[in-house]
Amino acid sequence: MRDFLQKLNNEQKSAVLNTEGPSLVVAGAGSGKTRVLTSRLAYILEQKKAFPNQILCVTFTNKAAREMRQRVIKITGKMDSLAWLGTFHSISVKFLRRHAEAIGLKSNFTILDTDDQKKLIKNICKSENIDAKKISPQFIMALIDQWKNKGFLPDEVKLNKKNLFESQILKVYKIYQNKIRDLNACDFGDLILYCVKLFEKNQDIRNIYSNNFKYILVDEYQDTNFIQNKWLNLIVNKNKNICCVGDDDQSIYSWRGAEIKNFLSFDKVYPECKIFRLEQNYRSTKNILDAASFLISHNKDRLGKKLWSEGEKGEDVKLNCYKNGKDEAVGIGEILEEDIKKKESLNDVAILVRAIYQTREFEERFLKIGINYRIIGGIKFYERAEVKDAICYLRIVSQKYDDLAFERILNIPRRGLGEATTKQLHEHSSRNKTCLEDSARKLLQLNNFKPKVRASLKQLLELISKWRADHKNKKHFDLLKIILDESGYSSMLKNKKDVENESRIENLKELLRAMHDYDNLQGFLEHVALATSIDQEWEDEKVNIMTMHAAKGLEFMTVFLPGWEEGLFPHQKSLDEKGDFALEEERRLAYVGITRAQKKAYISFAMKRTWHGEYMDSLPSRFVNELPEEGVQKNEEHVNEVSDDFDFNQDNLIDDNEEYRSPGWARLKKKLTK
Repeated sequence: MRDFLQKLNNEQKSAVLNTEGPSLVVAGAGSGKTRVLTSRLAYILEQKKAFPNQILCVTFTNKAAREMRQRVIKITGKMDSLAWLGTFHSISVKFLRRHAEAIGLKSNFTILDTDDQKKLIKNICKSENIDAKKISPQFIMALIDQWKNKGFLPDEVKLNKKNLFESQILKVYKIYQNKIRDLNACDFGDLILYCVKLFEKNQDIRNIYSNNFKYILVDEYQDTNFIQNKWLNLIVNKNKNICCVGDDDQSIYSWRGAEIKNFLSFDKVYPECKIFRLEQNYRSTKNILDAASFLISHNKDRLGKKLWSEGEKGEDVKLNCYKNGKDEAVGIGEILEEDIKKKESLNDVAILVRAIYQTREFEERFLKIGINYRIIGGIKFYERAEVKDAICYLRIVSQKYDDLAFERILNIPRRGLGEATTKQLHEHSSRNKTCLEDSARKLLQLNNFKPKVRASLKQLLELISKWRADHKNKKHFDLLKIILDESGYSSMLKNKKDVENESRIENLKELLRAMHDYDNLQGFLEHVALATSIDQEWEDEKVNIMTMHAAKGLEFMTVFLPGWEEGLFPHQKSLDEKGDFALEEERRLAYVGITRAQKKAYISFAMKRTWHGEYMDSLPSRFVNELPEEGVQKNEEHVNEVSDDFDFNQDNLIDDNEEYRSPGWARLKKKLTK
């Protein structure tokens, strides 16, 4: 078992063996971050410094948690139960299930997804006469989430006087928060916020965990937000055995609330901390690393490191210029067909864009020439309508207070229980402060419905009661089969023969297969609520098309980076809103994009780009000017197709004031205009 230490380089080994006290591992792209984290965990177990349930290991995705668990098992050879290895949200659920009463919830609380939240907020806006055209529910959700990420419950929010809408949104927040408590529910933001409030107000509960967790390990620490960082600091033990691993140069999620200052100020919070720098890269060629390192060196707000590799120098990074976005898609398609496709699997190729709308031209081109592709980040499995319907049936069986689930399944399939019935139930529920199901039962007793509505509602409530009885003695996947048959949902799909319904039936079959992987209904419902967008099936040979944000943590033999133009990348909206801070984050995003490549990297920009249906002149990104001269091949062939007199001279692209005054570009644009 000691062999795993021999596979580490000196810096990695130091980070693994120095287990006591606070430590920060600054891990460059492809430097073996996951190996260090799993080796450290395995070493703590091997040295018997702690039992498995005394180690808290926090990741950002379920995929990362599964990978770490498998690696630790491979190293130790033991199937130890690492009960506290998971995402911030999944671990928070465990805390809250145990101590729900302390925060005013029941232990079987529901976790709302974004659709549930949006529906609830729409209902509140309607009742409060808030114009959805002026303040969209999406905007309200985003601001509420920001407040929760800052640790604010409604009574703790300090209004920004410059924002005229905040007082109205705060009013919605108060009603929303009271409503989801009545539903015995939490949204994603609540899971971590409630844990922080739980630990702050209950020292005895906090001590249980801070005393139990002898070691805390945190992955992707640069992506933590304020409330996640507070969550961590509250449960650090007196020995401060916390090890955070991450890369400040890969902090690209400020729009989700991530705060890079958590990473940069770690040594101020823990002055005695040790800092380990992992700079040896095992992923990319030297030319790719040099290009990425040279580019990111233009950032000022960073701890600083220089990636290096013992591997081959490799091919130059290719820098191509195209006439327009359509030509860019054609050019990349040609490279794929003539060079890449013959030598490697399409699964090893990625096209990383800054904005999702850039994918359209690639999709159209690839369909035309027969290159298979997948869009990472399309409609997720658990967000499909038929899957959500089935899950809502399971949710209402799990607990009757789930009004959102009850309302969704009330008239699916159609039972004659439309808007009028829903309104009647809501009014009674609001007056009597009861859940919708209890309101329905009470109104049936009072005989307040028309005969057809009464019969349909009575039948549905009887079925729900029966399913709850079935739940006690049947497997959760068998329960869903019964629900789909007895509710009429299966018949609804089977009776209408078309391609779309056949697809829906297949999705429900896949849902039933997925349920077999979980021991019980609650475990499965938690999985559904906590599933992350990165968890996706990778089948068949296809080019992977995704945003640079979605590519973080992945690697490919060949990477194409199109659209390096001012206004698109760096993105103008980000620059307008956050200035230099945004520019540095956009540059980190460029760094992430380049370092996804193992062997080949192609960067490109277009002289014109379609915007709202019209071609607009564009200029190369300032990041093009920040690439090194050596190791970057500027492809004159593509340029000459557009302009004989254009040259890639760096001084011609952009001047010291970052204003474009290039005579070369002016001549080129004049030709294109003609």
